[in-house]
Amino acid sequence: MEIRESKWIENFKENWISGNEIKTSQKLYKDARMFYESIDESLGPQTVMYTVYSCEQGELKTGNLNWGLSVLEPVTVKGECNVTRGHFHEDLDCDEIYVCAQGEGFLLLMDADGKCTAEIMKPGSIHHIDGHQAHRLVNTGDTQLAVMCCWPSTAGHDYGRVEAMPFSVRAFKCDNNIIWKEGE
Repeated sequence: MEIRESKWIENFKENWISGNEIKTSQKLYKDARMFYESIDESLGPQTVMYTVYSCEQGELKTGNLNWGLSVLEPVTVKGECNVTRGHFHEDLDCDEIYVCAQGEGFLLLMDADGKCTAEIMKPGSIHHIDGHQAHRLVNTGDTQLAVMCCWPSTAGHDYGRVEAMPFSVRAFKCDNNIIWKEGE
């Protein structure tokens, strides 16, 4: 019998996944400005907004799963809570699972008509995302929000659809309260 090490290691204290097949990407403020209602000149262009660690199956075929970890920094943009870009799936029949590992925030969902709902994220919460809904993460806390995710390798990411019809709800921090603002 052969005994092997796990291909990937999730380290919740350091917020990263390690392994040979892990891809890491960071979204800097200079590349994320369009996600927010206003430009915040007090944030440097190199400010890290979030980091995504992913292990994607090489072959796009039904049954293959991708695994990842998104880590959002506790940054606000003129009071607006930090968010991920958000996307629909190219294959709307591909669902996704999110598991909150640490921090606090929301999973913001949007249907094809632009109606938004939000689910509370806290350590241990598990979220099923219907493939027909756009989704983005919102960090409302004072620490990093770390969310594990698993999705079919054939799902794809449709960012253009969200750019054409942006999320109509935004979360702002005001005196340690979260204020939701609707309307684009």
